[in-house]
Amino acid sequence: MIFHAYGHPNIRGTHKNTLEFTKDEHLSVEGDCIIGVRADFDTKKLAEFARKHPRAKFTLSADGVVETFTVTMNPDFGDEHEAVVRIGEFVDGRTLAFRAEKSAKYLSRELMKKMKEGAVMEVSLEAVE
Repeated sequence: MIFHAYGHPNIRGTHKNTLEFTKDEHLSVEGDCIIGVRADFDTKKLAEFARKHPRAKFTLSADGVVETFTVTMNPDFGDEHEAVVRIGEFVDGRTLAFRAEKSAKYLSRELMKKMKEGAVMEVSLEAVE
């Protein structure tokens, strides 16, 4: 499963508990968990993936910078606008995944710099058994 998200000058990627992809085109500096805007994910496909695969590996890549981490998928994900990945146990309809190994704060600063400069991020989810 693959989708894309775009960079924005206000991306900070400093939130210690979450990271988020949004379909919004703009971002304020208060959105410190958002690491990509204009995300093109298909909610139904992501929800189906989450129901079929309890664990997954995320691979984030932008301009040659790659980050990977594993998560537990939320089978009840269903938000049409935002996909949130959390380190902790909290789960709601916006939560795509939880028990993540990384949040925005723990992603490489090089990756966040690329996104701040407007790079396109490819987000790939692969089932982990």
